[in-house]
Amino acid sequence: MGGTEGRIALVCSCEDSMVLDGRAIARGCGAELRTAEQLCQAQLDRFMAALATGRPLTVACTAQAPLFAQEAAEAEAPAPAFVNVREHAGWSREGKAAGPKMAALIAAAAVPMPATPLVPLESRGVALVLGRDAAALEAASRLQDRLDLTVLLTGAEEVTPPRAAPFPVMKGRARAARGWLGAFEITVDGAAMPRPSSRARYEWGPGKDGAISRADIVLDLSGGQPLFPAHEVRQGYLRADPADAAAIERAIAAAAELVGTFDKPRFVAFEGALCAHARNRRKGCTRCLDLCPTGAITPGTGERKDQVEISAEICAGCGACAAVCPTGAATYTLPPPAALAARLRALLLAYREAGGEAPVVLVHDEAQGEAMLDALARHGEGLPARVLPLRVNEPTALDLSLITGAFAWGASALRVLLPGRRRHGAEGVLRNLDYANAALAGLGLGHAAPRAATIETDDPFALGEALAALPRAPFAFAPSTHQAIGTPREMALQAFRALRAAARAPAGTVPMPALAPFGAALVETGGCTLCLACTSVCPTSAFSANPDRPQLRFLEDACVQCGLCAATCPEKVITLEPRLNFSEAAASPQVVKEEEPAACPRCGKLFGTKASIARVKAKLSAHWMFADPARAAILELCEDCRITEATTGGLDPYAGPERPVTRTTEDYLREAERAKREGKA
Repeated sequence: MGGTEGRIALVCSCEDSMVLDGRAIARGCGAELRTAEQLCQAQLDRFMAALATGRPLTVACTAQAPLFAQEAAEAEAPAPAFVNVREHAGWSREGKAAGPKMAALIAAAAVPMPATPLVPLESRGVALVLGRDAAALEAASRLQDRLDLTVLLTGAEEVTPPRAAPFPVMKGRARAARGWLGAFEITVDGAAMPRPSSRARYEWGPGKDGAISRADIVLDLSGGQPLFPAHEVRQGYLRADPADAAAIERAIAAAAELVGTFDKPRFVAFEGALCAHARNRRKGCTRCLDLCPTGAITPGTGERKDQVEISAEICAGCGACAAVCPTGAATYTLPPPAALAARLRALLLAYREAGGEAPVVLVHDEAQGEAMLDALARHGEGLPARVLPLRVNEPTALDLSLITGAFAWGASALRVLLPGRRRHGAEGVLRNLDYANAALAGLGLGHAAPRAATIETDDPFALGEALAALPRAPFAFAPSTHQAIGTPREMALQAFRALRAAARAPAGTVPMPALAPFGAALVETGGCTLCLACTSVCPTSAFSANPDRPQLRFLEDACVQCGLCAATCPEKVITLEPRLNFSEAAASPQVVKEEEPAACPRCGKLFGTKASIARVKAKLSAHWMFADPARAAILELCEDCRITEATTGGLDPYAGPERPVTRTTEDYLREAERAKREGKA
């Protein structure tokens, strides 16, 4: 191997503080293995020699990653990939058996992750300080040299005016707010200016409701209810208890830094054409709207009224929307599902190739997870040798394709690490874990302990105990090696089919919990009139019409259970059934209902159905206009011939029963006068 072909894996035993199983690592890591005992110091020349080959490098050390990255930059060489095999594998009570895990971690680290798109936010330092007492004025005085300030006091407490007025002070109640860092808009009721003659306390002028205040930053020291849901993650909105001096100090320090241009990740990519939220003023899927904790998702307006809108500026990146989106309209970008699936696949297949058995995938983030794994390795027994950590940006963004893919690629269990105090947006991943367990149970691949579950703790030792206690229940089949291709929905179906193919007693259909994104839309054919309204609103074309004859068809693999068909059906004969259907029929359109087309007796054109024409004739049979069979025959004609018959066939639309004579007020008065005279007579 020469040039840039063939990756080199540099694995250091960190001064022999961990055992390196060279055979297992070399067998599974997919790279040329080179080992060292002190790569960062005494044996740095080994790193430089590998760097000089021009081949891609993976360095199995994150503690000295800055040093290696610096050396690569000075040599004008591409930066290596880094992976932590020390805290995640070697520093463990089971470290001697961690060779397959090290191989898996090295293989997974070599899978590239695409860059994340960014959203720019600009703050010019215009700040609104909300307060109830002198603490707000004190905070504003601390920030007056850094920010353009306005203070809004509630007026609930008496506040002594300062000797000078370096910034505006007003009274009012913030009734509503919207926006983000650089673009807040606060609606204020009772907005009033102080009287210049205010002496020992502020005296206020007349108030005005509905005043609008615009600001880049909001510092809320009012002690009232937060202005935003999940306010902790609303950038630019800083809130502190006015009685907590330390919290106020932290808020002041944070506010002072919020001036300039900032880039935040665009956590969610959204393809509006795939959204199944609404059609023709009918509401369908609301999964993302129901789960978004920050209010970043709203129903669309105008030309986008059939879809939702996601504000990238407000989105805090929990990924709940992407976790539950049934069509793939919303997908997580940090990283995208396909890239993360490729890394997960490499992790599990390399582990098996290196001789590992019954792997457990532990999904964790950096902020909580890395710290806990580090503490467990340094002060506890470390991770069990079969537990494969997979770091993601937000565990709550884990979609069904990744969970099911893990099992198809050989994981015996999957655990998602969440904080002890459940975070915003966790409902989506909890649903997906339930869906995965239901599918595995239905395929006969379940277990007494859930195959997929969360571990919700902030204690690293509790985490270690929970992982060590997991039963060793591997699947009795060889893992699938399929590549994850397509949308998250398509990847999930690929994994489900791989699991079903491996099941000993493969089921034809598997019931799924409510809101699962797979299933059937069942039509009660006796009540269906073939109006085809369902075909016009179905966002995935699961329902379709035959252009050549009166026929309704259904493709189950395309149904996302959005409910638009059921909400639109005028006869209310459509019901949803969440399920996985593995039959061949689910992958091709099936005829739900068809009828004989009606032929126009005059020109022979096919239009409508015989049944629909019979129903119309039956409904109109009691109407005077169609009581005569000769008149009713016009209903059997096509639209063109019907017009011809009406205009040239002598059909008089006014030739009905004799109409009563129109009576006026004078007629009633005349009759009343006549009756009065006759009564006297």
